[in-house]
Amino acid sequence: MTAAPPYHEGELLVQERTGQEVQAEQSGGVISERIIPGAIPFIAQQQMVVLGSVDADENVWASVLFGRPGFVSATDDRTIDFDLSQAGYDKHDPLWANIAGDPRVGMLAIELATRRRLRVNGNLRRADDETLRLEVIEAYPNCPKYIQRRHIAQVSLGEPRKDAEARSGEILTPSQRESIGEAHTFFVASAHVERGVDASHRGGNPGFVEVLDERTLRIPDYAGNGMFNTLGNFVANPRAGLLFIDFDRNQTLQLIGRPEVRFELDEPNDRTGGTRRYWDFTVERWLERELPHRVESELLDFSPFNP
Repeated sequence: MTAAPPYHEGELLVQERTGQEVQAEQSGGVISERIIPGAIPFIAQQQMVVLGSVDADENVWASVLFGRPGFVSATDDRTIDFDLSQAGYDKHDPLWANIAGDPRVGMLAIELATRRRLRVNGNLRRADDETLRLEVIEAYPNCPKYIQRRHIAQVSLGEPRKDAEARSGEILTPSQRESIGEAHTFFVASAHVERGVDASHRGGNPGFVEVLDERTLRIPDYAGNGMFNTLGNFVANPRAGLLFIDFDRNQTLQLIGRPEVRFELDEPNDRTGGTRRYWDFTVERWLERELPHRVESELLDFSPFNP
């Protein structure tokens, strides 16, 4: 198990504010300096991983890599390798410039079809032209709540699509606001100055993300494991990156901006499932582009835990 205290000051503050110190202490036992043995074969099965990284201006980004099963593998319980020759990725994604300047990343290996997920944070560097190597600092599994099941049938790694520049802006377009308002899944990256970067999943029924205006989103915080890794990072370092994947259109929308946690809000429609917790996200910049390789997938069903 990790020798360092499992939580930093931001996580402890949110745990205390919500009265979940006991649950957090119990949940913190899963945090380890090593990948648990059962997770090693799980990593090798994955066709999709989400990575959080930090740019030169301390903005936090969430990015996605797709690949054939085996493109990501744990060579031992402290090391994860990415075989880029078996992956579909965008060479213009901010991830690449970010890790060249700051190796800290958070990785989420998530198998949507089985609702299994593993969170890892550490340092990611190039081992050679075709290999990235992640040195594990912390690793732990997460519960399956709020994950909408999706089967990824195939990641086509033939000739990549014609290279297209990302569309970018600061104000969400009407089509983006509509797409976000219909989303049932997104990913969020956050960071702590000393403890590193974290990548996590957020899910709910379509419409769970509320678009307040052309620059502001409101996201409910459902009941979880009481650890508050993401919200704790927000409190300590109010920067975040969001990633929406449109599997039907094979494109991604990345947002960077500032989150603000809101406790005990009145909610006549019980959008949080009883927690009365939300976080508002103010968009500072967005990037939208097509995936370089086609990902074929099928939505199977929604989580029975969704409020």
